[in-house]
Amino acid sequence: MSKRALVVAVILVLLVIIFYYIVGNKEQPPVEDEGITLLAITRHSSTITQLYKEAFLSSEIAKKHNITDIRFINPHPAIWIETIKRIGNIDIAWGGGPTIHNLLADEGLLLPISSIGVLQTLQCIPKDIGGMELVRYDGSGRPLWITTAISSFGIIVNHPMLEKYDLPTPKKWEDLASPELSKILPKPAVAYSRSTQSGSHTRIYQIILQKFGWDEGWAILARLAANGRPYGGSVEALTALESGEVPIAIGIDFYGYTAQVEVPGTEYIIPYNETIIGGDPISLLKTSKHKEEALAFITWVLSKEGQSLLLDKRVNRLPVRPDVFDTDIGKSRKDLREAYRKVMENVGIRFDEERARRTYFAVALYFDSVFCDPHDSLVKTWRLLTKAYLDGKLNKREFEEISRKLGGPLNWEQNGTTYIFTEEFAASINLKVRDDPNFSSKIASLWREAAEKRYREIISLISGG
Repeated sequence: MSKRALVVAVILVLLVIIFYYIVGNKEQPPVEDEGITLLAITRHSSTITQLYKEAFLSSEIAKKHNITDIRFINPHPAIWIETIKRIGNIDIAWGGGPTIHNLLADEGLLLPISSIGVLQTLQCIPKDIGGMELVRYDGSGRPLWITTAISSFGIIVNHPMLEKYDLPTPKKWEDLASPELSKILPKPAVAYSRSTQSGSHTRIYQIILQKFGWDEGWAILARLAANGRPYGGSVEALTALESGEVPIAIGIDFYGYTAQVEVPGTEYIIPYNETIIGGDPISLLKTSKHKEEALAFITWVLSKEGQSLLLDKRVNRLPVRPDVFDTDIGKSRKDLREAYRKVMENVGIRFDEERARRTYFAVALYFDSVFCDPHDSLVKTWRLLTKAYLDGKLNKREFEEISRKLGGPLNWEQNGTTYIFTEEFAASINLKVRDDPNFSSKIASLWREAAEKRYREIISLISGG
């Protein structure tokens, strides 16, 4: 080897040694484990999801399972099934009421909840409240969904506004259909949501239909709708009440409890023997890619720690576990403890969940098409009717007869066939309303036309024209 080649070789060796000590021998940082992200489909507000996300991710159970994030999506209930199938990796369904979770179960999208922690927690949860089941089991006795919060549905009032307009405090659903409330029209007395925009308000409409029967129920809903104004959702309806735009609103209980905390003079009223005490479930989806971790989240939501967050003044919900009221925060919320006691003592109606599921989408579309879209015509007709009654031009029997006609199920003609919106017909088109936009649009148009025609006929009848 030449002297020059030897020098080059030595230099190369030295460079290798230097590289080893400077770079190769340097302790390399460990590869960070990115952790697991859970994906949940929900109907809960961003206030609730953000509160739960922050608390859960800092919990020991999240750290144990290396869960570093949980993301929430909030599509309309009508497209939950489509969304779950399309995305393909959603882990958890949370909130939205029993009906939507039963629909998921019927579609085969739920897995049994087999966590030992959850099964132990079931010992702390009442089996039912007022006949309403708080857990749904599969054929093998395994839970498919479990209630996380107890809900009631009722009336929220703004007492100063009731006094301003000299209106009575409503105690029952039929009070919202009273001609007494029509005295301030065209200013609305009742705030309610378009049915397709609110699951909780749709549940109230279903409660009324089951409490009073299909025909009488629709008559009451028509008068309730005429006494008020439809809003874009339940939040908007509550805002109208809190701002004093309307003296009355319908709503789910925690909206009422929140209003009581934040707005002096408001009160949440549970219609005695006219409502249901239900649950807001959580379930494990078949599409989950992280089943063990998803079960960890479900376990935590049902734990005392998770349940305690419901008592936060930004949430104001009733926990499914009564022992949460023995915690420090539970002892500080005497108002919610008292609300829980009233809920447990209220005699609710026997609500048929399967019956509600069979007509859910058809009822929502019909309500909007018949009462909300032609709302001006409905109000005009109702005002004329109530004025004639209050002025003594119609006796009570005549008034009640025309009132039933105002809201009774519509009939319409299509391709030479006459149809009536019976409960059986609603059930027969329910899934088509959900799945076929063209069909929904066409039948909604037919319903609007039939409603407008009915309102004109009643105006002509009252006017003697």
